[in-house]
Amino acid sequence: MTSRRDPFAGTPTLELEGIAKSFGAVAALRSGTLTVHGGSIHALVGENGAGKSTLVKIVAGVHRRDGGVFRFRGEDVDFGSTADSKAAGIAVIYQEPTLFPDLSVAENIFMGRQPLGRARRIDRTRMYDESAALFARLGVHIDPRRPARGLSIADQQIIEIAKAISLDAALLIMDEPTAALSGVEVDRLFAVARSLRDEGRALVFISHRFDEVFDLCDTVTVMRDGEYVSTDAIADTSVDQIVARMVGREVSELFPKTPAEVGDVVLDVEGLEHSGVFHDVTFQVRSGEIVALAGLVGAGRSEIARAVFGIDRYDAGSVRMLGRRVRAHRPRAAIAAGMAFVPEDRRQQGLVVESSVARNVASVIRGKLDRFGLLTEGRENRATTPWASRLEVKTGALDMAATTMSGGNQQKVVLAKWLATEPRLLIIDEPTRGIDVGTKAEVHRLLSDLAGQGLAILMISSELPEVLGMADRVLVVHEGRIAAELDRAEATAEAVMHAATGSRTEDQPVVATEERARA
Repeated sequence: MTSRRDPFAGTPTLELEGIAKSFGAVAALRSGTLTVHGGSIHALVGENGAGKSTLVKIVAGVHRRDGGVFRFRGEDVDFGSTADSKAAGIAVIYQEPTLFPDLSVAENIFMGRQPLGRARRIDRTRMYDESAALFARLGVHIDPRRPARGLSIADQQIIEIAKAISLDAALLIMDEPTAALSGVEVDRLFAVARSLRDEGRALVFISHRFDEVFDLCDTVTVMRDGEYVSTDAIADTSVDQIVARMVGREVSELFPKTPAEVGDVVLDVEGLEHSGVFHDVTFQVRSGEIVALAGLVGAGRSEIARAVFGIDRYDAGSVRMLGRRVRAHRPRAAIAAGMAFVPEDRRQQGLVVESSVARNVASVIRGKLDRFGLLTEGRENRATTPWASRLEVKTGALDMAATTMSGGNQQKVVLAKWLATEPRLLIIDEPTRGIDVGTKAEVHRLLSDLAGQGLAILMISSELPEVLGMADRVLVVHEGRIAAELDRAEATAEAVMHAATGSRTEDQPVVATEERARA
């Protein structure tokens, strides 16, 4: 790979100092400060609402700052548009890129600046060749001629990175780029990021996942409540120190699991089968118990949960709630039986983001609230207020649109919506994905409290510390089958990963017997 020399090697690529930005009476940033050098990957972390996104949007030219110093490659700048930012050499890679789906990969990379040949016609051969050269430089294989439609999120992000390199971007900002990626896709993205760093480019990496921050980044800056807190070399800090700075207090217990009395069987799944997806799935969840479905991405965990709730079909087997069989592929029957389901994708599947908090919370229990087919805002607000208060939803008014809220508060609204149905079983898929560490602790505490009140909880999580910290039992799914059932005392990172990868050792506990499961 050709080495790229930054002519401003001795000067920070990006310097932000005391950046301020307000939206009306709301101060989104008070003192945003960030210094990023070429040839480094710099993590930017903070709770939702800390000001990270506003800072990035100022750098990207979406917003203009109200005050503070903004220098790029040694020069004072003030971008009036995203085009100005891109022209200066800044690229932002978002969690969900927005490509033109009906154009080819190469056309997306060179949109608006296609190479021209004779008679000023687009030279497609050259465009395809240059795109292929960019992918070869990144060490990935994507066909430049194929349409963008149908590409994975991971491939779309790589295309955005290729576009940034074609523009000779000196600074790449990656905003939660791994949230929707599998482990293999994350590894590939990190390899590309490291190659860009080695070329001398500056990268900013925004993530809530500390294992990724410590694996990839050289330096970390912490923000809290719109203000700069600290900058440290990764080698000189720890997760505990970063967490304490992010939340402004010591977080000694991220997984506040308290013992609960385990009662009778609430959910009884037997022999559930969906050809090609999952096979012979049998398990139970009791009142007061948190049972985790663990395993690698693609193992079938979410598909099992969706089938139990009736969203997806199954070919054989049975689902019983409190001893009574629940009709297959009937979510309404599942709700009537006492189930609640918090999906993995809260924005697309859990919320009507343009609707108010109160309307979202009241949506599932609408039938209990309306009078002669009419539902007033007053009834919605009265039904929502106790749950919004209990879950500490940070919103000034119940008529605020869900789309304006942080990820953590959106997750609380989805939880409030389902808890308002007074369920006996809560199925929750990736309960803390994409939310900050302080809110994670709040969600974990809530789940523990709900279990303590007798609620049965089936939790699907890709975060191993969350599984080990919160579950009373762990069901490990491998290639659509439950490969191991581990009690809390037996569940270790090694045991779970051995079962998840199909490499169980001789002394590892296996699936519990029927007698033990029903004991």
